[in-house]
Amino acid sequence: MGKHFDIRQAQATDETAVRECAEDAYEQYVAAIGKKPAPMVADFAALIASGIVHVAVEGQADVIGFIVFFQEGDSVLLENVAVRSDAIGLGVGKRLITFCETEAKRSGATSIKLYTNEKMTGNLSIYPRLGYRETERKRENGFNRVFFEKPI
Repeated sequence: MGKHFDIRQAQATDETAVRECAEDAYEQYVAAIGKKPAPMVADFAALIASGIVHVAVEGQADVIGFIVFFQEGDSVLLENVAVRSDAIGLGVGKRLITFCETEAKRSGATSIKLYTNEKMTGNLSIYPRLGYRETERKRENGFNRVFFEKPI
């Protein structure tokens, strides 16, 4: 697997690959959380149809990661970013987040907001390194979530 990949808007035909990528990326957290995290049970067909999913693809159609984001007022909510386990360490996640930030700036947003589960300890250290600061922690929809924000 090389380091060359493109980011494009997801299409209906990507739905299975996106769902499999989410299941692969988040499976490791099921035991710690006690149930499937929200990104594993999302309605990817509806998200793709609404145009808010972008995929990282290697070659013609090999989905190695994806990101879900949309504008909400002055902010962009980065709802989900996932990388297939066999593509970890290639910079896919960072490129997807940078893509989101670029699109957010283009749309006139002033910040990007996101949240992660408190059990996803890797994320709690990654986001601050990318310039996101923790804004709050709260229980929401049965999950203990940590919220971050980054001005852009």
